[in-house]
Amino acid sequence: MPGSRTSIEPEHKSPRESGEDSEDESEILEESPCGRWLKRREEVEQQDLPGIDCAYLAMDTEEGVEVVWNEVQFSERKNFKAQEEKIQLVFENLTQLEHPNIVKFHRYWTDTHNDKPRVIFITEYMSSGSLKQFLKRTKRNVKKLPLQAWKRWCTQILSALSFHNSIYRYFLIWHVRIGMAALEIQGNGDSGNVVTEEHIMKTIDSLDDIQQKNFIRKCIQADPLNRPSAQELLFHPVLFEVHSLKLLAAHALVNSATNISETITDEVLQRLYGPDTVVAEMRYQNRPPHQIRLSDFPVAEKLEKFVEDVKY
Repeated sequence: MPGSRTSIEPEHKSPRESGEDSEDESEILEESPCGRWLKRREEVEQQDLPGIDCAYLAMDTEEGVEVVWNEVQFSERKNFKAQEEKIQLVFENLTQLEHPNIVKFHRYWTDTHNDKPRVIFITEYMSSGSLKQFLKRTKRNVKKLPLQAWKRWCTQILSALSFHNSIYRYFLIWHVRIGMAALEIQGNGDSGNVVTEEHIMKTIDSLDDIQQKNFIRKCIQADPLNRPSAQELLFHPVLFEVHSLKLLAAHALVNSATNISETITDEVLQRLYGPDTVVAEMRYQNRPPHQIRLSDFPVAEKLEKFVEDVKY
């Protein structure tokens, strides 16, 4: 029959897709010394973190949330002893990091009871995976990434890098990577197998926004001394500057006596006032005025978030 399945075998879904954990994956394998974290059998892919031998999903029994149980194994006890002091210093520093755009390191401890010692550390669990993995999953549904999403992700990455650079050594190579990452984000994570200079320039030229092109070119300049720092990039016009009319309108809205609901969204605004509602008008001396309507602001711009930023 048309539209019917050709196979009688049931469709297989992962436990996360089906919303259910199998008994094997939910089995508790190990408990932290303090009893707070419980290691489960389900493994987590940590391809972007070199040096980690294995990572498992775990449960934080105090907060009631999932975390990642990471393990680094040493081949011999003597190798561990030679680096023990350095390891402790590194992980003590990592657990002190507090930034909204950096994965949180909760706790670490060492296990030296076996011939092959382990360093175990608990990190925040990012259910969407890395940004690159997220972009690859959404590529088939989103033909072109909205500029607002690109700005938001670049700002978050740069904020984390700026914080990192203020604590640790300054690496100019990061700014080449942010430039290439900005290109990959705009291309939904697809940079191809071989990336040549010609391919990079062609991709940059295909972008519509002039300031976006300038931002990426600054990041990938050949001379490292000419590349801006993460802090300087945060103030680049493509990320920092806001149209003066939009900013003035937001301040007028925030300072008005009208009581605006804290939960109002762009969708609600469109529905209540209608897409043809005039929100601004630019008047000229020798030609008709230009009106800006509510429909001219795409929902993707998240106007309520912008107003919230201005308010606070």
